[in-house]
Amino acid sequence: MIVLACNGFSRVSEFFAANFGAVGKDKHYLLGHDAGAALLIDGEVVAAVEEERLNRDKKTTDFPIQSIRWCLEQAALTFDDVDLLAIPWNWSTEVVNEVIADIAAAPMDPAAQRQLMDGIRRLAIEIVSPEAILADFATRTGYAPDPAKVVFVPHHYAHAMTGYYLAGLKDSAFLVSDGRAERFSSVLGEIRDGRIRVFDESTIGAEFSIGILFSAITRFLGFVPNNDEYKVMGLSGYAEPPSPNPFVEDLLQLHEDGRYSFRRPLETDNPRGLDPLFEQYFGPFEDSLEYQARVAAAAQEMLGVVTNHQLRALEAKSDLNHLLFEGGVALNCLNNTPLFEGSRFADMEVSFGASDTGIVIGAAAHAWLNHPDNAGRPKPTPHVTPYLGPEYDDTAIEQALREFGDRVGWTRLDDDEIVDQVSKLLTEKVVIGWFEGRIEHGPRALGHRSILANPKFPDIKDVINTRVKHREPFRPFAPLVLEADAPQVFELGRKTRSPYMTFVFPVRPEFRDVIPGATHVDGTSRVQTITDRENPRLAALLRRFTALTDVPCLINTSFNVAGEPIVCTPADALRCFLGTEIDYVVLGNYLVTKAAAVR
Repeated sequence: MIVLACNGFSRVSEFFAANFGAVGKDKHYLLGHDAGAALLIDGEVVAAVEEERLNRDKKTTDFPIQSIRWCLEQAALTFDDVDLLAIPWNWSTEVVNEVIADIAAAPMDPAAQRQLMDGIRRLAIEIVSPEAILADFATRTGYAPDPAKVVFVPHHYAHAMTGYYLAGLKDSAFLVSDGRAERFSSVLGEIRDGRIRVFDESTIGAEFSIGILFSAITRFLGFVPNNDEYKVMGLSGYAEPPSPNPFVEDLLQLHEDGRYSFRRPLETDNPRGLDPLFEQYFGPFEDSLEYQARVAAAAQEMLGVVTNHQLRALEAKSDLNHLLFEGGVALNCLNNTPLFEGSRFADMEVSFGASDTGIVIGAAAHAWLNHPDNAGRPKPTPHVTPYLGPEYDDTAIEQALREFGDRVGWTRLDDDEIVDQVSKLLTEKVVIGWFEGRIEHGPRALGHRSILANPKFPDIKDVINTRVKHREPFRPFAPLVLEADAPQVFELGRKTRSPYMTFVFPVRPEFRDVIPGATHVDGTSRVQTITDRENPRLAALLRRFTALTDVPCLINTSFNVAGEPIVCTPADALRCFLGTEIDYVVLGNYLVTKAAAVR
């Protein structure tokens, strides 16, 4: 069975800009962000890519025409070969009516209430209803799918199924939490034999979304909401939460069954609506690290209180021992480790596709697993890897190099020579772009489109932030470490691996002076563990580097600059290389320098 899944809408950004004020700093307050496509054949995801990697528009919401074309071309298929089309949204008439009823019951200004209800009705008709989605698909692709072969998967089901599929189809309890789906912002449940059961009594509406609240705090602190929440997470390490914490003591209310609410419901159409409350709690906004860190630490503590409360309810409702945490809130990796350590679950997984980047995988898996033709059939355990996107051979790399030929020099080396030369270069204070194989799926660079550096230099973070990434100086960098070595360097607790940078661990005291460039101000690191199976050449590079330096980690950050998607093609990589102070770039088996360095 062949399943194609896609996320993204042709006119949604324009609609939200015109009707809900999603412009400027608020441009990501909309549906369909992280557009992309995935292709599943007989239970295996053979291709998946985010549209931003191809159209170079970060977090794009556009219909993923390039992603769809690439997925089909990768498998040498046409639309006629596809058995099912899966969409990770289900804005049915029933769901739209429920959303309208929720708005009608909310305590709002009557005029604003009517305007919001009208906007939702027109959103459904013009953009997100099944009929509008199929019309958009036909217009953009030139192919009209058979409606009987289209599966509209509720958004949170797609998130849960992403985790389930990428955990190897292991029966699991799940927590999904994000800004909002069609109607709700968070659900608890479990998946057994591919069937989802949601604990309805624990569902959280959009008016009490911890994701939207965290985004409002992100905006208040001067960052871009629904994009820069990780900056708030990083800032929280610079301060202790205030005691008492007004977010916890005044705003938050906890209820039975893992439910929670806010004493002041969120105005989901007004991102600035809570600014006066935040200033009441913390005083007038100050553009200072001390002020921002205090607010960030309070927000981080509140998030922990909410998700722990939800997890206690999930523990009581499910007897399964494996936990999945999915949705945008799950990308708050600083929260994930204590959340797991305080639970009874034997393991907890946060996938590389936990945000909306992964819902195309989950939608495809849901359509496949729940199709009548597959009922009762044994399901093959999928090969799980994040490396699902485009790759480029020597011919493509050489063509790009020739296009930039007057600005770069290059040498072709075999794998052993690449490992030997790059490991020696990394003994110095240099920054190296590392480009190999298929691009990783999801928001994190996981070793195929990465920037590498030596973490032994205390100021290497400042070098990368200012000269390469052009981003805020307080932001930390992640270390990559061999999975076998990780327990000696980091306090992993009950975790044994962290392959997707979705958990944060304390650096053992004896290593904090060894890897200061990868140790945050609070003594922690967002760790990526690697193995020979998934990253053979990168693992060989790290072993050789460690043999030369006695440093067991390398800094790994995404190969891009602030505001741009991770590089996809060799030309993308070379433009980033030449537009920054990256010292060298490895493109497959080519070691590339800048022309000035060659001379």
